[in-house]
Amino acid sequence: MSEVHVARRALLRERCAANSAQAGHADALLVTRPANIRYLTGRPPEGAALLLGADGTDTLLGPAAADPSHRHTGSGPADELRTVAIQSPDGDTAVAAADLAASAGARSLAVEEHHLTVTRYRAVDSVAGLHLTRLACPVEAQRVVKDQEEIAALRTAAEITDQALGELLESILVGRTERHLALELERRLIDHGAEGSAFPTSVATGRNSGLAHHRPTDRRVEEGDFLSVRLGARYHGYCCQIGRTFVIGTAPDDWQVELYDLVFAAQRAGREALTPGAACSDVDRATRQVLDGAGHAEALGSATGHGVGLEIGEDPRLSPGAMGKLDACVPVTIEPGVHLPGQGGVRIDDTLVVRPAADGGPELLTITTKELLAL
Repeated sequence: MSEVHVARRALLRERCAANSAQAGHADALLVTRPANIRYLTGRPPEGAALLLGADGTDTLLGPAAADPSHRHTGSGPADELRTVAIQSPDGDTAVAAADLAASAGARSLAVEEHHLTVTRYRAVDSVAGLHLTRLACPVEAQRVVKDQEEIAALRTAAEITDQALGELLESILVGRTERHLALELERRLIDHGAEGSAFPTSVATGRNSGLAHHRPTDRRVEEGDFLSVRLGARYHGYCCQIGRTFVIGTAPDDWQVELYDLVFAAQRAGREALTPGAACSDVDRATRQVLDGAGHAEALGSATGHGVGLEIGEDPRLSPGAMGKLDACVPVTIEPGVHLPGQGGVRIDDTLVVRPAADGGPELLTITTKELLAL
């Protein structure tokens, strides 16, 4: 993958040079957002900063205790990325990168203002003889469309997630606490090869499933409960997301079937709207209209879904006010839910990759059944 990362950094330079408003004709570029550093280098950032110098030299600066030269992802020979370990335990890698840029003759430095804190920005700005300009999210824009290696990592993350969830569903659930189930799911993710969880695992049972942002508690699973689970693995830095709802014990009540069928129909509408060229807002509208027609217009919240990759919740955003259109090879979530406080709720989340109809339409990565099972 080292050649890929070289090409990504070269493309970033080209885009910034072509868009003077974006980088302000900066001599050098400073990248500090961890996901952006990993995307451009293939290496876990561990407090690092990446400097793309005016002379074409790329330098990754990191704390000495986490020397960025010690490992990188992908295969093949290491690229020409230079690594520097900051010896001072109090040293700021961003400031050290700015010092390095200034010493190399740079007079202007484009920085990720949207990531730096005010304190850190001021520290970088204090470097003598260096003028800061704005690096306005070009790396995030570059990350939206995934290459085949990235999609392969997402597939593996989804496979791990499906496997962990499937194994849990085969175990005895009644009497166990939400917290216990969440911890077991996260352990299973790691057992099957994940680096960890993509986000905190959510398990909600009974009335707790009626809370949209519930965190696991010591409530025990009971017969007749809705069991709503949301989890995701992180593999080689790439994240996926799945959400499923089941019924514990006997056959579901009529209200549970009705609510589940509604959310399933909304989720299917959103999935079917995922085509290259579709407006992001239209995908949200397709999902929202189903819920609106059943009197749950506010159930969906602010968005139908979002992009996934090195972060959960990256671009694009599938919401009413979203701008832009979908491209092929963009992984997104479709995650509608209806939550009835004091009663229960349903959510169904999938991670998919946008594909043209000629290629079979959207590629479903998370394949755990969406049937309303009685466990």
